[in-house]
Amino acid sequence: MSSPRRRLGLLAGALTAALALSACGGGAPPAAPTTAADSGDRTLVVYSGREEALVGPLIQQFEQASGIKVETRYGSTTEIAAQLLEEGDRTPAQVFLSQESGALGAVAAAGRLTKLPADVTSVVPANYTSKDGTWVGLTGRARVIAYDSQAYTADQVPGDITKLVEPQWKGRIAIAPTNASFQAHVTALRVSAGEDAARNWLKGLKANEPQIHRSNGAILEAVNAGTAGLGLINHYYWARSETDPTALRAQLKFGDPGSVSALVNVTGAGILNGAAQSPEAAEFVKFLVSPRAQTYFAEKTAEYPLVAGTGAPKAVPALERLGGPDIDLSHLSSVQETVAMLTQEGFV
Repeated sequence: MSSPRRRLGLLAGALTAALALSACGGGAPPAAPTTAADSGDRTLVVYSGREEALVGPLIQQFEQASGIKVETRYGSTTEIAAQLLEEGDRTPAQVFLSQESGALGAVAAAGRLTKLPADVTSVVPANYTSKDGTWVGLTGRARVIAYDSQAYTADQVPGDITKLVEPQWKGRIAIAPTNASFQAHVTALRVSAGEDAARNWLKGLKANEPQIHRSNGAILEAVNAGTAGLGLINHYYWARSETDPTALRAQLKFGDPGSVSALVNVTGAGILNGAAQSPEAAEFVKFLVSPRAQTYFAEKTAEYPLVAGTGAPKAVPALERLGGPDIDLSHLSSVQETVAMLTQEGFV
């Protein structure tokens, strides 16, 4: 495993092709901030790696409740993280809103995030937030196997992704190797099992001739249509289906508890050093772990709220039953090393 300094260099050096390659939301550059507030108003600048369609309504709720005008720059999480590293102390960003923990870990390791107040970090379980208090987890995103319930029973589907290299799954597995969530999952395998184990798994997966898709949504559609037998996705693509997800042909198999197959990555937020004394930044991050925001995530995005007592997405097991692996989520920052491995093994 390489040093944190090297991992940061890989991330910062990938502002062009590599970052676009690993972006979940596509390769377009981050959008410019929304219209600035009038002089004298309370304002906040947020760099968001989460899509506007998902978090825009929640940010509007915060504006209405607080009177703070939020200027938001949207883009893929990897692009935003690399931009923050490039801008350094010159960044206008006050809050970084990320769709996964690795990018937060990279920005924190570069010394760009300030320590959050205890009344924010303490409300989230320790395994779903930073160890040093520089960022806080907001929602959980479970990695799962979607399977064709007309072809397989749940018992026939492996709860261990390493078994997907077995010959009976040849040509039946759908993956999205350029998707950030898939890359984070491979990164978790590298962190937990080692470089050789991760590479061997990728070699076996490649030999099984997987179907390559662009996104989690496309994988779910393929499984639901019966053109793919299994697919690696995040749980909420299924859980937020416009129709009753339990009636879909595609059903979910959650990973074996304690294994990397049961990975629950998180979205999260951190405050940039330049905004360490900003009451607006502190108010916004505290809002994100409030019951109002956590309930929004459960009901509107079907992600797992991380604050106790704020509900849960429908039709999926409770978060405490998933048994995710014992991994420091900040260590998933070495995604560019994963991209390099995927490239070497012919996936991207």
